[in-house]
Amino acid sequence: MSLPVRPGRRPAVSGRRRPPYFRSGVRGYTRRALKPSNLIARFSPDEVPADRQRHRFRVGLIEDEVGAVIAVPVVAIRSPRPGPVVGLTSALHGNEINGIAVIHRLMNALEGKLRRGCVVGVLVANVPGFRLAQRTYSDGTDLNYIMPGRPDGSTAELYAHRLVENVVRQFDVLFDLHTASVGRENCLYVRADLDDPRIYDIARRLRPDIVLDNPARDGSLRGCAGDFGILALTVEIANPQRFQLRYIRDAAVGIRAVLADLGMVGSVSIAERPPPVICSDSRWFYTDRGGLLTKVPGLLERVAEGQPMGTLLDVYGDPVRVYRAPYAGIVIGRSVNPVASAGARIVHLGKIRTDRPDPRP
Repeated sequence: MSLPVRPGRRPAVSGRRRPPYFRSGVRGYTRRALKPSNLIARFSPDEVPADRQRHRFRVGLIEDEVGAVIAVPVVAIRSPRPGPVVGLTSALHGNEINGIAVIHRLMNALEGKLRRGCVVGVLVANVPGFRLAQRTYSDGTDLNYIMPGRPDGSTAELYAHRLVENVVRQFDVLFDLHTASVGRENCLYVRADLDDPRIYDIARRLRPDIVLDNPARDGSLRGCAGDFGILALTVEIANPQRFQLRYIRDAAVGIRAVLADLGMVGSVSIAERPPPVICSDSRWFYTDRGGLLTKVPGLLERVAEGQPMGTLLDVYGDPVRVYRAPYAGIVIGRSVNPVASAGARIVHLGKIRTDRPDPRP
């Protein structure tokens, strides 16, 4: 490619090599990758070509101050045979990115192999937060507290409303992919309303470490989707602002196993793993004063009633307080930041269900 030289401008130095992104033969820089995705106003599974291939879209939701469209990236694969529409949303909290890699891995596995239905991945649901590497929308609003938004509300409420109306309402099943927040870590666990046997079965089939019986609260994407009749689950995939291969792999395999149960793909072989621990309830515990938090039990550690679950030191290293578990349980998540103000999180402790621990034979 040669560029014309404007009058008064020196010609390019002879023999200067072009940057690699202009050379289509360089690995990772294909012509397809340099083309913009299709910008659309509303996503419809019926408009995805039914060729079992991956198709990329950008769904425009709102405009910024200079009129530029803020669009969510969406990828979809559709089979010629009708079937359910399974959706995955990632990065609704902008710094929770393991779900993006889960969608990448899943789409790589499904391309050319989807037997029926459509699988849709919303790679970055909170684009402004993602750009800022922060949990919330750019104005500080947590999108997972204001769903389904409002058509006449604030910028964040309008964004949430259009995300739901123009994308999410097209789904029959929703996996909302999250991670822990900054300063904390999670195991691979699922939050779902286990009173619905269909959701109970899906949650168990995902094969996470823990399944937490947790009816959706108002304002969450999961709760909003459930109000529209969508079978919705939240999948918590480890830690924020990083890709963690083991958790990404396990989450993607679990979702493929659900798709196999739905007849959308062939059978999936899953490495032997223990069945998930079913928790009937859970609670975060907090410090009541500031200091340095130590001796916090590890993820998935079983904790007996009365067992220490954290020791608080003052800045000089002297013990101030020992926090003890008020009930026996299992550690779902925990703080990894030892610097703790009063009201800092210690552990997320689940109560293990004993009445029906395994919903599948």
